[in-house]
Amino acid sequence: MLSQDRAPIYEALKQYKANRIVPFDVPGHKMGRGNPELTEFLGAECMTADVNSSKPLDNLCHPVSVIKEAEQIAAEAFGARNAFFIVNGTTAAVQAMVLAVAKRGEKIIMPRNVHRSAINALILGGAVPVYVNPGVNKELGIPLGMTVEDVERAIKENPDAKAVFVNNPTYYGVCSDIKKIAELAHANGMYLLADEAHGTHFYFGDNMPLAGMHAGADLAAVSMHKSGGSLTQSSFLLTADTVSEGYIRQIINLMQTTSGSYLLMSSLDISRRNLALRGKEIFAKVQSYAEYMRSEINDIGGYYAFSKELCDGGAFYDFDITKLSVHTRDIGLAGIEVYDILRDRYGIQIEFGDIGNILAYVSIGDRELYLDRLIGALNDIKRIYSKDKTGMLDHEYINPIVRLSPQQAFYGKRKSIPIGESAGKISAEFVMCYPPGIPILAPGEQITEEILAYIRYAGDKGCFLTGTQDLEIKNIMILDV
Repeated sequence: MLSQDRAPIYEALKQYKANRIVPFDVPGHKMGRGNPELTEFLGAECMTADVNSSKPLDNLCHPVSVIKEAEQIAAEAFGARNAFFIVNGTTAAVQAMVLAVAKRGEKIIMPRNVHRSAINALILGGAVPVYVNPGVNKELGIPLGMTVEDVERAIKENPDAKAVFVNNPTYYGVCSDIKKIAELAHANGMYLLADEAHGTHFYFGDNMPLAGMHAGADLAAVSMHKSGGSLTQSSFLLTADTVSEGYIRQIINLMQTTSGSYLLMSSLDISRRNLALRGKEIFAKVQSYAEYMRSEINDIGGYYAFSKELCDGGAFYDFDITKLSVHTRDIGLAGIEVYDILRDRYGIQIEFGDIGNILAYVSIGDRELYLDRLIGALNDIKRIYSKDKTGMLDHEYINPIVRLSPQQAFYGKRKSIPIGESAGKISAEFVMCYPPGIPILAPGEQITEEILAYIRYAGDKGCFLTGTQDLEIKNIMILDV
């Protein structure tokens, strides 16, 4: 067994700095001396660690020494055959998974409530999605996971599909039965891909939903920078022994920078060590924080901080109790309205708000004082801002009408028209609220009056709409047919 006490990249950086190397290579700030304003802002320790690849520090694209050793230690920590350091965000890990298993024209079964990165991978590589509509909780209006039965049906109808893609968990913390779905996929000669952007802690905490690699996933994309404590944009791509290590690295190198940030890599290295040594303790505390807040918020009345009581063995198979997802519609406010009030009036920045819910991300960096501050603010908001909920939109997910593959639509002949005149047309671009970055509309899908009404409503409530060439979302690119 490899020692989880080690952090090879971090150790090599410390030695490199101790050797007082004179840099005649990039980056041009030369350990911060050339950019004093940035050094003052970020700190000298940070700037002196922002260095270039070299023999003592290895090379991310073709690691043979300290990065390779750090990847092997990380793989053991996660229970994977291989772990690849990703510095282009989990977007790059998700895209590498998709591009590695499905080529142009080949099918991949996936829920429609995937992150935009998965659909972007289809645009880049030309694979064709077979969408499984997620379950929907009508009370909360949120999309859930996939049922085993729906996945089985999709497999039977598409026996030539190359892989099944699973969110583990969704942005709201909902999990599908990933173990049974993995067994189904493998029994039919398909890979199982797990988007675990919000599931790093599943590998290290007790009483957690099942982690992808432990459930039999062939590849898993893990956002260490979310619940794992590393720097923003740093992630892991995990693989089982069912895929080629060399081929996966080649796929990653198609997209990932050749100038890997040692700030990001060392943050992955140190954070993995921290979780491997202290993860159970850390995430027990995170769970207790979230459960305390959930209980206090539900006692306010009007809000619903939901949890495992909604688990049904189907599309809501399991729930991540570290996710503090709170339904707000019963106080007459959209989630995005509560999100904005918390930031603008109370100085509290939560993860996201949609049209009926908010998500407060509870993590290893929280303090008890912060928990009570959020609870108190929500109490105030209900007392001061609540109103009649009549007329509020009550759902977050609309089943898509898919007419073309994302790649065909994105690269097809297209034109821009006013979005209000686009009903019945086929979209050639995305429309989504960010966060969470799940498309309302994706390339190749038919635009309907229901979708347009949702987009207008979300915009009026204050959601940050993205995806179109027109930054004001007044026009949309459609297929010119």
